[in-house]
Amino acid sequence: MAGVRFEGLSKTYPSRGGSPPVDVIRQLDLTIDDGEFLVLVGPSGCGKSTLLRLLAGLDTPTAGEIHIGSKAITSLRPAQRDVAMVFQSYALYPHLSVRDNLSFGLRRSGRRSHLEQLQDQLHRRTRGLPAPLRIPSQRETRIESRVAAVAAALELDHLLDRRPKELSGGQKQRVALGRAMARQPAVFLMDEPLSNLDAKLRASTRARIVALQRELGTTTLYVTHDQVEAMTMGHRIAVLNQGRLQQLGTPMELYRWPSNLFVAQFIGSPPMNVLPVTVGAGATLKLGEHKLSTEGPIATALPALEGRVLTAGIRPEHLQIAPATNRNLPAEVCHSEVLGNEQLVTCRLLDGDHLVQVRADPNLQLSAGSALHLAADPHAWRLFDGDGEAIALPEPPPSSGPEPTLPAF
Repeated sequence: MAGVRFEGLSKTYPSRGGSPPVDVIRQLDLTIDDGEFLVLVGPSGCGKSTLLRLLAGLDTPTAGEIHIGSKAITSLRPAQRDVAMVFQSYALYPHLSVRDNLSFGLRRSGRRSHLEQLQDQLHRRTRGLPAPLRIPSQRETRIESRVAAVAAALELDHLLDRRPKELSGGQKQRVALGRAMARQPAVFLMDEPLSNLDAKLRASTRARIVALQRELGTTTLYVTHDQVEAMTMGHRIAVLNQGRLQQLGTPMELYRWPSNLFVAQFIGSPPMNVLPVTVGAGATLKLGEHKLSTEGPIATALPALEGRVLTAGIRPEHLQIAPATNRNLPAEVCHSEVLGNEQLVTCRLLDGDHLVQVRADPNLQLSAGSALHLAADPHAWRLFDGDGEAIALPEPPPSSGPEPTLPAF
């Protein structure tokens, strides 16, 4: 096992047909600790999958260095990098059984003489015969033992003789995971491995991957678009946009204290509400004719910003339907979605005509066009400047409560 380090990594695809070159990764510096589960998120085309391909050796960087542990691997062939990749499309060999798919990488590791290759083939051909007629092979015996252990861990024991076409989507995904596990690599690379599964199967497989990573302690880079996967699986999340690292931190650090507007609106579902405000006297924010109070670290930063126009962000759960008072914001219901455990209400603020989303009680009866008032949690405001960067605080932000339990590494 080993950590991973990217130093000044860049990847540019050359111009084609007169179009300009495309910068996919731009001067990326990133360190993944030994045994860490790091989740990479970002919009399509931001460089997530390209980063995995560069680490796997499937693409060559334009500039920069890649290290696994203390070893520079930038110029090494893929087979020499000790990484295993799980693809979105599973990439199983259709003509091979589950058993042979699991053992494929093991059989191609290390050099063998022609005599050893023949002996291994004869062992596989005769393994179903009575013991006196079998051709022994220590190497094949070790491979079979490893495949049996992986199959047991992934509950594939009863599927070892099936072909991929005879498997369900979840079973294929487990075989793809097992093939990576069998090699016991230094680093796992997973490129949206659950995107082809239905919601129920995705949840169970997600739990299985986290449990396996905790058990094996293998450094893992996991690419996803799914907010639930990002928030629940990783020790840390790295947010990419246009090939640049936007923020790196624990899931709740990114959720509670985003470093810029992009992260604020990318992390979280539904995303953070954003409103144009002016900083008023007494650590207040002015939205149109309404004054909004602030408390906590944000309030201590406001006196030095009085009179500035900023963007204020607040999460949907920090807006509450409240009595009609001068302090609360009048709004009109545009749309409501009852999700069983909660209700997501889209409202239009009457002051400024801004749309916001609110988490509400699912038993609350609301209809389009009805009037209501919203109260904002004064501790929950997040402020961003004209460039979209978070306003610097005079003191480090608090943890704002306990972090969720994450897999240890």
